[in-house]
Amino acid sequence: MTLNSPALRKRSAGRTRRLTTQVPTSNLENRIENSRTGVRMASDDVAQLADSLAKTQVGEGELSYKGQGLKLNDAQSAEEIVKAIQEFKGLQALRLEGNTVGVEAAQAIAKALEHKSDFQCCYWSDMFTGRLRSEIPPALNSLGAALITAGARLKVLDLSDNAFGPDGVKGIEKLLKSTACHTLQELRLNNCGMGVGGGKILAAALAECHKKSSELGAPLSLKVFIAGRNRLENDGATALAQAFQLMGSLEEIHMPQNGINHPGVTALASAVQHNAQLRVLNLNDNTFTKKGAIAMAQALKHLRSVQVINFGDCLVRSEGAIAIAEALTDGLPILKELNLSFGEITEEAALAVAKAVERKDQLEKLDLNGNCLGEEGCQNLRELMQNMNMEDMLGSLSDDEGEPEEDDDEDDDEEEEEEEDEEEEEEDDEEDEEDEDIDEEEENEEEGEDEPSKPSQMSTPPSASRPPDVSSFLCFPSPDKLLRLGNKRAELIQQQVDVADVGKTVEAFLKISSVYKEDDPEVKTAVLESIDAVLRKMFSLPSAQTFSFISSLLVMLGLLKSEDKVKPVAVVAGHLQCLEHAVKQDYFPREHIAVLHAFMARPNKSLETCVSARDSLRSTLQSLQPES
Repeated sequence: MTLNSPALRKRSAGRTRRLTTQVPTSNLENRIENSRTGVRMASDDVAQLADSLAKTQVGEGELSYKGQGLKLNDAQSAEEIVKAIQEFKGLQALRLEGNTVGVEAAQAIAKALEHKSDFQCCYWSDMFTGRLRSEIPPALNSLGAALITAGARLKVLDLSDNAFGPDGVKGIEKLLKSTACHTLQELRLNNCGMGVGGGKILAAALAECHKKSSELGAPLSLKVFIAGRNRLENDGATALAQAFQLMGSLEEIHMPQNGINHPGVTALASAVQHNAQLRVLNLNDNTFTKKGAIAMAQALKHLRSVQVINFGDCLVRSEGAIAIAEALTDGLPILKELNLSFGEITEEAALAVAKAVERKDQLEKLDLNGNCLGEEGCQNLRELMQNMNMEDMLGSLSDDEGEPEEDDDEDDDEEEEEEEDEEEEEEDDEEDEEDEDIDEEEENEEEGEDEPSKPSQMSTPPSASRPPDVSSFLCFPSPDKLLRLGNKRAELIQQQVDVADVGKTVEAFLKISSVYKEDDPEVKTAVLESIDAVLRKMFSLPSAQTFSFISSLLVMLGLLKSEDKVKPVAVVAGHLQCLEHAVKQDYFPREHIAVLHAFMARPNKSLETCVSARDSLRSTLQSLQPES
């Protein structure tokens, strides 16, 4: 094929028109001119040239050299790119992925960017292949300084797949703190090897950016944060969690494979509650264990916009999965994907999760593969999904680990406790070292104490400091957990429950009363004292919505239909026995006795499993009504 063939001339002309004024064509013109004098080119050369043309310009305002494998070692090798940038009017985005850029080449490109005030998007992933780590920070410094000089307002900064470590984060620290990043919407730092140190530097830079932008009346509103495979660990994750909580604007968080354990997960859980628009939460391949999973489940109850949850390979375990199932029941109305694969979840917990997604109209996929269901458990799960007409949404169960041995469960619990103890010891050691540097006398005093030292400056945000046992009990209640809270259990539970929120108060009442045992005096007293503490505080509020409490309670007991499609609880005798106790107390509003009696007097299937408790409650309500 010659370059003078009509088809090729037409194809080349069309592509050249798209690139006028954006891409230097001097080399092209020479080659075309040579072809006109009779020089023939091999067809693969023509294809390569056409492909290069197609790659160079992708969209309006964007200049792309993506995936071209360019080796830009010095200013001379970057001449064409520099010229293209200079000639591109209104340049908004530059793609340099899949090339390798040295310090001198970066400085030359940076010089050209200094005059591009419309610049918004840096697609600079995988652009330091084969470079020494020491070359990367100065290259990033040059590019960042140029964007600051230009007065750019960035929307996207993508530096993924550049193994630059903590020093690389220092290379963009100044840029992140500058006005150029006050408008940043997407920060992509996947697989950069930041480590704990880099995570802390990044968190501090984001916090500073938010502070400065807030002072100017337009706070940083980062929407997408991606930092998978960075070994952030607990301290790095905790530092970033504090920044997330400050911003409160995130819609996507991707932090898979970061070696984060339950302290870091708990910190992130506290932070995500403050990001009401969160749509995607990907923490795949970190280690939640029960503590982290329960904390995260509590956080999910506060979110209404989440569409994708990926907690695969996170060791959420059965109790964590059940806590997440309860969060699903209470919220997450538009959930589309839920991944709880490879989490050591047993059949009971998996079925609880499946039941919890029954009313998720937008659900597309539920992944419970690689857990511990056993053959029969897998079959039961499939049948349940089929009965709910959701079998197509259940992912493969081909990697199921089989039912766990009882000894295995005990070993896992022991291992988890040992790991947690080791982590706490390590944290205490670190704190002791810090204290030694500050004040030797203070350190000596602490050595004589048996109690653990106070949390360091990198501890989880304040909302994570609540008594963890209370959260665990309210999330997955049991008589034993309630008793283990000690003599101050009623006070602790009362402090934990937000009694100004009617829904949360009703939920707490039902959770506490579900463990009531008439024949166990200790448990009975603990339950009734806890209920009295919560309800007395709620009904004593000047703004108490007492009728809303009664109507919400009736809805949750299945006695009253709700327009919001709320799923009632499975009523147990304890619910009614505790309600009977409550209506006899002086804090309970007398004006609602007749309403409760009217509903209890009606036949209802939801109360058929506890007829005796229902009849006793009805009789008490009858006796409390004023004589007509």
